Amino acid sequence: MTQGGNAPLNAATVTVEVTAPKALDVSGLLLTEAGKVRSDDDFVFFNAPHGPGVTHRPASGGTPDAITVDTAAVPAGIDKVVITASLDAGATFAGTEPTATVRDAATGAVLMTFTPPRLGRETALVVVEVYRRAGSWKVRAVGQGYDNGLAGIATDFGVSVEEQAPAAPAAPPMPAAPPSPMQKPAAPPMPPAPPAPPAAPPAAPPSLTKVTLDKGRVSLTKGGSVSLEKGGKPFLSAVRMGLGWEPAGRGRNVDLDASCIAFDAQRKRIETAWFMKLSIFNGAVAHSGDNLTGAGAGDDESITVHLDGLPAEVCGLVFVVNSFSGQKFTDVKNAYCRLLDAGTGEELVRFDLTHAESRTGVAMCKLVRQYSGEWVMTALEHYVDSKTARGMVEPASSML
Repeated sequence: MTQGGNAPLNAATVTVEVTAPKALDVSGLLLTEAGKVRSDDDFVFFNAPHGPGVTHRPASGGTPDAITVDTAAVPAGIDKVVITASLDAGATFAGTEPTATVRDAATGAVLMTFTPPRLGRETALVVVEVYRRAGSWKVRAVGQGYDNGLAGIATDFGVSVEEQAPAAPAAPPMPAAPPSPMQKPAAPPMPPAPPAPPAAPPAAPPSLTKVTLDKGRVSLTKGGSVSLEKGGKPFLSAVRMGLGWEPAGRGRNVDLDASCIAFDAQRKRIETAWFMKLSIFNGAVAHSGDNLTGAGAGDDESITVHLDGLPAEVCGLVFVVNSFSGQKFTDVKNAYCRLLDAGTGEELVRFDLTHAESRTGVAMCKLVRQYSGEWVMTALEHYVDSKTARGMVEPASSML
């Protein structure tokens, strides 16, 4: 199968095996039509191997991790079962794309296989989905990645993942507690080791809390992300990306150009909205026009995006700014981008560039459509030597 392709299932019960040169954890999530689990019981993985109609089979010997789906036993309210693969912390799928093999669980016969195209810094992946359509079951090749591991996939589909607190100072021994459901069973205890010198407590792991618009306006720093959701639902269907800057001194005009580059799931450019082409996708993305000086109050240039009007193949939008005349970003001050509700003009998200580099292009931020359908904005601040949006396509693709 190729990415995005689908095929009918000719078996009532199928086993999806996922293999790769690196050790994998394979999981299954039962999703409703809204793209969310009904409860944490719909998340099937190594420490919760049984769900309604879905079971996890751990790797053993030469047999890989797998998820088995008994379509006759899947509850009526479940629209699809997504099969995911994740790696240990720090490992990525770059150069080790996994292969999914869908088998007839009764006979072992191979029904189809799928290997996603080039991957990069992804640490977790939605590999395939088994879904219900008009009373029949089908399988689709997905191959969409996440860079925040199994926890990122789980939270995206509505599974509650507790944050780990920072390590506390040593305390008297307590009775052993049961392991967290997100942790694999511990290995048998080793013989006691000699006492070691005291060490500083380890740093707390990154927060797994998803930032949304529930608490109002969000201020991002480089690398930060925010989901355009409020109350667990998409908050708005049309947004405006405003971009602004000022000359760094002596009143010298700075001619910068803002652009929006649209990509598909394979990170291939589909279209670009810029000063030479102000409208793409029948107006779903519309550019305000070129500002030649950076003068005046408010946004210097803006790009309006009607999210609901984007073609289905658009999975990512990268907003870039370039100096067509060759001036460097060291000649610019107070550069920013901000996301607004296109209907009300309310500012939702703001990102201020905190430093400048002597280059002619910068990727400001990206909007990425998640597998669940939600859109997430991430601040980039990545500088490139390019005077136009054309030279930003390849570096922007690598940031998705």
